[in-house]
Amino acid sequence: MSQRETTQQAWLGRFVRVSDYITAHLEEDLDLDRLAEVACLSPYHFHRCWHAFTGETLAQMVTRLRLHHAANALIKDDDPVEAVARAAGYGSAAAFTRAFSRAFGRSPAVYRTEGRLDPPITLSPPKEGNSAMHDVRIEEVEPVTLAAIRHVGPYLEVEKPFNQVFAWAMGAGQMGPETRVIGIYHDDPGAVAEEDLRSDVGISVEPGTAVKEPIHLVDVPGGRHAILRFKGAYAELLGAYNWFFGTWLPQSGEEPGDAPCMEYYLTNPREVAPADNITEIHMPLKGCQ
Repeated sequence: MSQRETTQQAWLGRFVRVSDYITAHLEEDLDLDRLAEVACLSPYHFHRCWHAFTGETLAQMVTRLRLHHAANALIKDDDPVEAVARAAGYGSAAAFTRAFSRAFGRSPAVYRTEGRLDPPITLSPPKEGNSAMHDVRIEEVEPVTLAAIRHVGPYLEVEKPFNQVFAWAMGAGQMGPETRVIGIYHDDPGAVAEEDLRSDVGISVEPGTAVKEPIHLVDVPGGRHAILRFKGAYAELLGAYNWFFGTWLPQSGEEPGDAPCMEYYLTNPREVAPADNITEIHMPLKGCQ
């Protein structure tokens, strides 16, 4: 490895440490001087370096992650909006409501109500014009090799390993226009405790690409996949999964294969609003391996 590559890797390492620190301390006051210390950079220059590296300010990143967790809490839990606001770092429910409404296009109360409309299973055919329906297609998918990190814990926290993979990929020259960002989710969060959920998250690479721990290669077989295209915040994906398995699958005449679901991320959450994120959920079908 050249001196230039070694220097670049060192800089990437600085920002991965900062990203990891932020995700681990979202409920705390994040002091700029402390983050600069984590990066081993002068506070005078740290924020400018960070912005140039990530494409978003520290405030934007913290707000995005806190609201992402808040959206998940609103759908999943019954805590009052005031409690969700405090957990997201807001001093009042009014300030939280304004910030959440700007990001998600509706108030926390409305978001909570709409996010719980999808039943866990639908035994009767969907009504004409049912807003819960999603676009699903069946395609023959090519095999893909991922450079990935294994994550054990809540799926909501996969940003940390993803950031580690991205930092490695940029330093190794592995990010390009054809690179796909993919997560493999091995367990059903309705059946497995959050702390035990397993996922492999990473990017597509050429077979045989040289990697080092904690990054490993994952060979994903090709075959027939049912693909649900979902537009919306990541916290709302659970409703799409419920519809996919509870409504579409029983009526499709298909059977799922013996392989986990995957998510292909087609947009960058740093560049689009949560409501404009596009995710494809891949369900391998029987006979796909």
